[in-house]
Amino acid sequence: MTTNSAALRRSLLPLVLDVAVPVGSYYVFRDGLGMSAVAALGWSSAVPAARTGWSVVRGRTVNAMAVLILAVNVVGVLLSFVAGDARLMLLKDSGVSSVVGIGVLVSVRLGRPMMTEGMKPFLIRGDAERAAAWERLASGSMPFRRAERTFSVVWGVALLGECVARIVGVYVLPVDTMVWLGTLVMVGAMLVAVLVGGALAVEPMKGMLRDEVARCRERGSDADVAGIGADIRTRCAGAVAQRA
Repeated sequence: MTTNSAALRRSLLPLVLDVAVPVGSYYVFRDGLGMSAVAALGWSSAVPAARTGWSVVRGRTVNAMAVLILAVNVVGVLLSFVAGDARLMLLKDSGVSSVVGIGVLVSVRLGRPMMTEGMKPFLIRGDAERAAAWERLASGSMPFRRAERTFSVVWGVALLGECVARIVGVYVLPVDTMVWLGTLVMVGAMLVAVLVGGALAVEPMKGMLRDEVARCRERGSDADVAGIGADIRTRCAGAVAQRA
């Protein structure tokens, strides 16, 4: 129970920092401290930008998604301060969605689906057999690779749809309304991506991984009869195993 609670807190913390804190701090700066809409939006963007930058430094690895988000946030805030337009600052969030969405779709076209980085640990769950099954399916199963690409396509389309909805809202609705409504649009787009991506890709991939693990174990059991099962089980449970 403790482990599950810790995992839940770790998964929710980025959402709180990137969504709840900026929205809440905007109204604190705007209504509580009397800042202009431009200044309040600028300062409220500092937390997610700082968190993304820190994650890149702490991880000591170049994460394409994190770098994209950080770059668009920083450039958007700087340009918006120069222009002094609160609506332009709100469009920064649409810029993040559109750039990331396009980046995800391009990664699919290049054969390296960007969203796999976040989905794979969820499906493998630190299990060596499932990790080995993933490698075999990724190298030898067309349906598995198709589902992997589908997951990223769903997220790319959802993010672009969110971008369009935000742009329309920014120029139709008041700034104070779009601060919280834009967040709802983002959460709604993510929820749609989770549900659709889960139905079209995650669940089928779960099934394929489960079946592949079962087949590998069966091959090991059959080989035991011939006295060669230990080697097959070792290869099946290894982190990288070739599909037989």
